[in-house]
Amino acid sequence: MIEEILNIVEAHEEWRGGKCLNLIPSENIMSPKVRELLSSDLAHRYTSMDKFYRGTRFTDEIERLGEKFAREVFGAEMADLRPLSGHIADLIFIASFAKPGHTLMCVSAENGGYPGIWKQGLPSFLHLKLVEFPFSREEMNIKTEEARELILEVKPELVVFGASLFLFPHPVRELAETARQVGAMVGFDGSHVLGLVGGKQFQNPLQEGVDVLFGSTHKSFFGPQGGILLAKKTYGEVLRQKVSPAFVDNAHWNRIAALTLALAEMRKFGKAYASQVVRNAQALAKALADYGFPVACKHLGFTRSHQVWLNYGDYKRGGMIASSLEEANIIVDSGVRLGTCEVTRRGMQEGDMMKIAEYIKRVIIDKECPRKVKSEVERFMQDFQRIHYCFDMD
Repeated sequence: MIEEILNIVEAHEEWRGGKCLNLIPSENIMSPKVRELLSSDLAHRYTSMDKFYRGTRFTDEIERLGEKFAREVFGAEMADLRPLSGHIADLIFIASFAKPGHTLMCVSAENGGYPGIWKQGLPSFLHLKLVEFPFSREEMNIKTEEARELILEVKPELVVFGASLFLFPHPVRELAETARQVGAMVGFDGSHVLGLVGGKQFQNPLQEGVDVLFGSTHKSFFGPQGGILLAKKTYGEVLRQKVSPAFVDNAHWNRIAALTLALAEMRKFGKAYASQVVRNAQALAKALADYGFPVACKHLGFTRSHQVWLNYGDYKRGGMIASSLEEANIIVDSGVRLGTCEVTRRGMQEGDMMKIAEYIKRVIIDKECPRKVKSEVERFMQDFQRIHYCFDMD
């Protein structure tokens, strides 16, 4: 039984970690030292704000350092690393500032918004009313003037920017003041673009009028799986008091130590990393469009984030494409969102995006045997096993 689980994990490591070309925009890869911290003694330990648990002086020091780095990286007045996921960070924000019957305005799941805060997600349990932003599928963005009029009409208590399918910055600066005029709290779910925000290659929501920035730490940001809260001081203090014990008990201090080191990496290498991520996404998008793939938003330069979207219209078709590519060790999701986070962290640049586009074309357009392409992908990946944009601690 011991050998069985160890063999399964080893097989996964060899396949996904060494032989696959990962283009899922929700995933990234940690540096060896960040990953190593997840196995530290901190994984066994508790702490608490009221000092009920003792022996926490180093844990407390790590938390202070991590929060300091986070404030510096994101230009925040308050940072809290305790949320266990981006979804929990969403929950903490929404539940802290909304009451049953209040109205939440956000991008609908049908337009690429996060399903976790749409109809079947958190608002249904918190008894909130939902209003979707007016949205242009052609521009893949919020319609600014229509949204301004709707905010004034509906007067939502919460307005949340951000999305899961996220190609371009949202009109935060243009709409935040309107939201504030009607007394709304303004949030930004930065789960997908957090690494680009930290790397100064995307909009900084806190500088454009957002009250709270929250999200995941393992997508374009290259930390361990988890969540983060970043806010202006007034709202941040409210959130800090709500986090424990209502939403988080044991915050997983091995994760927070790993996140702290990842924040240090972002502080040092974030700009170079994030700019390469965007350049790679734009290069991949253009190459695929040149091959005839239905790449969204060609007229806008395809993307300004880590994502490229092949618009096949539905998940059924997208699932078939994802399945075919997986046979060639090219991993994408069924929405056919292609992300350049992990490949960039592995050291790939624009020229490598041409090769990736060619592999995808051979499988999907040329109908070449995926197993043949798979062997080439495995050889290709052998040159990209070292993690970049991190401290060299060998």
